[in-house]
Amino acid sequence: MKLGRVIGTVVSTVKDESLGGLKLLIVALCDLYGKEDLTDQLVAVDAVGAGMNEVVLVASGSSARQTEMTKNKPVDAVIMGIVDSLEVGGKFTFLKTPQKVTQKTGKRG
Repeated sequence: MKLGRVIGTVVSTVKDESLGGLKLLIVALCDLYGKEDLTDQLVAVDAVGAGMNEVVLVASGSSARQTEMTKNKPVDAVIMGIVDSLEVGGKFTFLKTPQKVTQKTGKRG
């Protein structure tokens, strides 16, 4: 799995029939702080209802075809989770909903 941030959408009216009705999003891979790398993007099927600017979990390769929505479809990347928080070394590095984080511990409070 990789971390990414949704930065855009893709509209494709002409595509394989099996992709009909699937929402395609542009995802920029990001670091452990939720900061995107605009030099490393991919297009992923949205299996969870992700929105613009959300930090998401992305599966790629054959694993991308393991969700109910993408099973047996020509998909190489799927958004299969929306990140609520990232905690590294006991400190929160990203919170979806800004909350007060104590400077001393890095814990929500």
